[in-house]
Amino acid sequence: MENIHKDTVSIKSYDEMATYYENYVDTKPWNAYYERPAVLSLLPEIKNKKILDVGCAGGWYTKYLLDHGADVTAIDVNKNMVEITKKRVQDKCPVIQTDLNNKLDFIKDDSLDIVLASLVLHYLKDVTNAFAEFNRILKPEGEIIFSIHHPLMEILHFKRENYMAIELLEDEWTMGEEKIKVQFYRKPINKILQPLIDNGFYIENVLEAEPTNEFKEKLPEAYERLLKRPNFLFIKAKKMK
Repeated sequence: MENIHKDTVSIKSYDEMATYYENYVDTKPWNAYYERPAVLSLLPEIKNKKILDVGCAGGWYTKYLLDHGADVTAIDVNKNMVEITKKRVQDKCPVIQTDLNNKLDFIKDDSLDIVLASLVLHYLKDVTNAFAEFNRILKPEGEIIFSIHHPLMEILHFKRENYMAIELLEDEWTMGEEKIKVQFYRKPINKILQPLIDNGFYIENVLEAEPTNEFKEKLPEAYERLLKRPNFLFIKAKKMK
C-alpha cells in the first residue's frame, strides 16, 4: 500500500497476529463479550442503510452489518486484515486497504448513513482528518458510532503522569502462544471529542459499558476490574444538518 502516513502505527503487529485474529477474534472475550455488545446497543436500525466499517480487522462487524441488510463498505490499513475480511464476506461488499490519515476519496460526499469505527481511532495520533472525512461522506444527520481506549484506563495501566499529553504507548498482547507488541496513542478526552465537535458532529450518547455475564464466566478477575475501571469509551454522534 502506498501513502502510509508517518504517524500510522501497528501495521506490522497486525501482520504478526493475523492468523490468531482470524481464528479467535469472534470469541475473544474482550471483543465478543465486552466491546461488541456495547457497540451494538448504540446501532440504530441498519437494514438498507449505507455503512462504512472503519478498521474492519477480521470482518466480524462487516459480516454482521451485511447479514442485517446493510449496504457496507469496509476499510482497514492492514493488508492481511483486508484479506481476512474479504474471505469472510465472500465479495458481498467492497473491502479496501486505506490509511485513515489520508482522504477517503473513493467515497462520495453525503453518501453514507452510518460510520462504525471499532477500536481503531487510538491508532491515530490526530483524529481530526478522520472526523473531517466522516463528516464529508455522511448524509446530514448521519451517525458515527465508535469505540476507543478509555483515557482513564491508559493513565492507570501505564502509570502516566501527564494526562494532557498525547503519547505513543506500547503494550504486549498475548495471542495464543505468542506475545505481540502493539503501539497506539494515548490522548486526553478533549483531544478525542473536541475534533468530533469541531468537524460538525453533536454527541448523542456516551457509554462506559459494563462487561457481560459471558465475560465474567471467561475472565472473572478482569470482570471485577472492569466494573470499577472501564477499558473502552463508546461514543454515538450525529452530523449536523
